Amino acid sequence: MSFIYLAIAIVAEVIATSALKASEGFSVLWPSVITIIGYAIALFFLSLTLKTIPMGIAYAIWSGAGIILISTVGLIIYKQQLDLAALIGLSFMIIGIVVINVFSKSTQL
Repeated sequence: MSFIYLAIAIVAEVIATSALKASEGFSVLWPSVITIIGYAIALFFLSLTLKTIPMGIAYAIWSGAGIILISTVGLIIYKQQLDLAALIGLSFMIIGIVVINVFSKSTQL
């Protein structure tokens, strides 16, 4: 269940961050509301995750996956370009998340 909670936390954080961009500094109502609700959901489900997955591991996966997904949203929806250095850095994050999930005994419940 912990990884389902973590996935929900990641998706909620990505939705909230996307809405944060659309809120234009909290000057547009509905994106602002979505941002607040999304971050509340993300933190709630992250807190449930921390009951069974070590804090550093959970946060590494949450933040790394969030960065990768929000970079993809920025590229597709907001037409924000990523240079080679950004793509290499994101690739290292993907590799790190895979290594943690496949090889670390800290994530085995």
